[in-house]
Amino acid sequence: MIDLKKDTKIIIILLVLVVLIVVIPPFALKGAEFGGSDDAGSTKIEELQGEYEPWFTPVFESALNREIPGEIESLLFCVQTGIGVGIIAFIMGRLVERKKHEKSNSSC
Repeated sequence: MIDLKKDTKIIIILLVLVVLIVVIPPFALKGAEFGGSDDAGSTKIEELQGEYEPWFTPVFESALNREIPGEIESLLFCVQTGIGVGIIAFIMGRLVERKKHEKSNSSC
């Protein structure tokens, strides 16, 4: 049987941990700057070798003749992430259902 008290305790502990993970970092990392890896890479290369010229321009920048807004860039990143998660979830679901199906066929 399922022990609801034990499950409730585990859920409460996990929720508290999630809240701590979300709340503590902004206070612990005061003054920290978070930037994209693209900017950090080009800055570091310029620092080490002098003048830096990118090999290519991003597809959207060349199509629009300007840099895309940050909101659109974030949206595209989220869509890409959603597609990836959907594919992974689909594959995992198929594997779980295949295992259940094989188990039910072998017990008949």
